[in-house]
Amino acid sequence: MNGKDIRKLVIACDAGMGSSVMLAGQLRKKLKKSDVTVEHTPVDAIPGDADVVVTHTGLAERARRGAGDTPVITFEVYIGDPAVDRLVKAIKDGGEVGG
Repeated sequence: MNGKDIRKLVIACDAGMGSSVMLAGQLRKKLKKSDVTVEHTPVDAIPGDADVVVTHTGLAERARRGAGDTPVITFEVYIGDPAVDRLVKAIKDGGEVGG
């Protein structure tokens, strides 16, 4: 999938500790000039219209079950993770998004 085709990015979380909410806010700021909606949702309630799902590696299997064919991007650290940085770059520049 090309990053320019992404219109809805979902941050899927579980614990409710606030870190994923901070990540969602950070992504909204980084993608402000892009036509991308960033949503925060429980990992067991991923909306069917998501174009890409971003989740912590510990939740990857649950996210993949709920996401169907939607690409799932996993990360290790909530702020400054290279996988998230690559996704933002792909959305801005039109690069390929891996799942």
